[in-house]
Amino acid sequence: MSIDQEVEILRRIPIFAKIEPAKLKLMAFASERVTYKPGQMLFRQGERGDAAFIVLKGTADVLIDGSDGPLRVASLSENEIIGEIAILCDIPRTATVQAETELTTLKITADLFFRMLMDFPEMGVEIMRVLAHRLEQTTAQLRQVQAAH
Repeated sequence: MSIDQEVEILRRIPIFAKIEPAKLKLMAFASERVTYKPGQMLFRQGERGDAAFIVLKGTADVLIDGSDGPLRVASLSENEIIGEIAILCDIPRTATVQAETELTTLKITADLFFRMLMDFPEMGVEIMRVLAHRLEQTTAQLRQVQAAH
């Protein structure tokens, strides 16, 4: 995959949509491409977050530790960002992420992510929207679970 193709993928992600392509190219260039085999873990719940990942190709499962073992709470696919909460909030990973299919990611270190945030305040606004949307989805799921019990 070329840098230009990676930039096109980055532009489809809401938090990067308003950033000029030249800056996204720099970010893609400074990021590491990492490929995972099916079943391989990107990170585990409870670990320290040192990077976010952008799914370039493939799918991944988001798992949380449940009383009966891992519980799949979401699936991620191309053009989605994973793992930004742990680096933004400086908290342990809130879930485990495991490759479902062969998965190609762009790994963005916490330092690079924060540099981008400082340079592009509009990225921060988009991150707030994404996190608020996720919180709303999580709250709705929690209500469903509570209603079922």
